[in-house]
Amino acid sequence: MKSILINSCVCLGLFGGSLALAGDKNSMITSAESAGPVAVTSAATIKAPDGTVLRKGTNSYTCYPQQDIIGPMCNEPVWDSLIGAMLNKKSFKSNKFSVSYMLAGEGSAIGVSNSDPYASDPGKSDDWVKEGPHLMIVVPDRSMLEGLSTDPNDPVYVMWKDTPYAHIMVKVAADK
Repeated sequence: MKSILINSCVCLGLFGGSLALAGDKNSMITSAESAGPVAVTSAATIKAPDGTVLRKGTNSYTCYPQQDIIGPMCNEPVWDSLIGAMLNKKSFKSNKFSVSYMLAGEGSAIGVSNSDPYASDPGKSDDWVKEGPHLMIVVPDRSMLEGLSTDPNDPVYVMWKDTPYAHIMVKVAADK
């Protein structure tokens, strides 16, 4: 399923570009581990962009290395479900809080629209963002998003607010 998820990102061009992380297994693992805290990444499953398991983990997280389409990230299963639903333009509703780590930021990826998860051209969007280190949080009740900013200049804001894929973005450091 997760390999389908990553391949779907590529096919849809959702985050722009094609896979580009060149390198061996160790460099992909190092890149994936840069996405989260050691307490998460040391026991996470690490997958290559094509879904190949590079290291089997023992916790609930799966981490992915830097690609042209997106920076390194570590996801709980709810996040992989959200992304899968989004890629297939299906409804999504979380029944719990869930965190995705992107502590290495977007890296060389082009970023995304803050309002439209399907936008692929930064030149045609007035709300394009490319974040530095951040967390993304899905909440089980959309009313929890009310009153939160949608302005990506704020340290905490809602991305994709008017979609089923709305989530809270939490900046944890400035981009390097």
